[in-house]
Amino acid sequence: MKISTNTGFSPDLTTLAEAIPLIRNAGFDCFDLSLFGMKSDDDEFNRSDYVAKAKELRKIADDCGISCNQSHAPFPTSYNDDTPEHIEANGKLPDKLRRSLEVAAIVGAKTIVVHPKHHLHWTTHSEELKELNRAFYTSLLPSCREYGIRVAVENMWQQNRYGKGIIDSACSRPDEFAAYMEMLDPEWFVACLDIGHCTLTDHAPTDMIRALGHKHLHALHVHDNDGVGDLHTLPFQPKHAKVDWVGVTDALAEIDYDGELTLEADYFHTNIPRELLPATLRYMAEVARYLANEIDRKKAAK
Repeated sequence: MKISTNTGFSPDLTTLAEAIPLIRNAGFDCFDLSLFGMKSDDDEFNRSDYVAKAKELRKIADDCGISCNQSHAPFPTSYNDDTPEHIEANGKLPDKLRRSLEVAAIVGAKTIVVHPKHHLHWTTHSEELKELNRAFYTSLLPSCREYGIRVAVENMWQQNRYGKGIIDSACSRPDEFAAYMEMLDPEWFVACLDIGHCTLTDHAPTDMIRALGHKHLHALHVHDNDGVGDLHTLPFQPKHAKVDWVGVTDALAEIDYDGELTLEADYFHTNIPRELLPATLRYMAEVARYLANEIDRKKAAK
């Protein structure tokens, strides 16, 4: 199984052009292109030369022998439209999302993670959100076909109305996530299971993996947390390790998971000196390789 990590440490620690070779030199097979910055109008991929920039990154990746296995579109994908700022942002989102699919495809991604809309209170609007998301994801189909890229739906969380705790949101429950995937075209839509998000909403990742199964689950966001905050840290960290990684690797082997093992441990390298980034990435690659090897070993033993 191939291992990957996202480019979320750029631009804080380095540029994307420098990040890709660093990821390769650390031992990763692929990278997840983080396009979070496109939320901002002045992001480099919202400029007129975005195609040239994407082609430059693709050449850098090709030259150093690494591929882009997946990408992540800007988020959130919806806002409460009760302020002028949110009304303006909602109006710009369709073009930014379309462009993110184009950029990801140019760089080489076969899949791009696009968050479901979940701006409404899930407890009282889950069915409304489901219908909104049916229309939302269907609207992306023309771009999927044009650029030859699949969209991955991700399980989410939200804070309760009083801001005091994390509760369920779109696709956070195994049965709902599976139902979302059943309503979408399987040729162009797959599931990306965010393992850390499962812990936050008190749903076992193993249950999610088995509910989605081999049919739908083709991408991962691998990270750990303490069950309280979305820490996006590396598995096995003291005080923050709540995920049952033995169970996760068992379940992924059981469903014959065929995607990559992609880390989304953005905060593990937060605040480290730039000089320590190569060593940090090497350790992250070792952890990812350990988990990937465990899945492959368990598959072979079936």
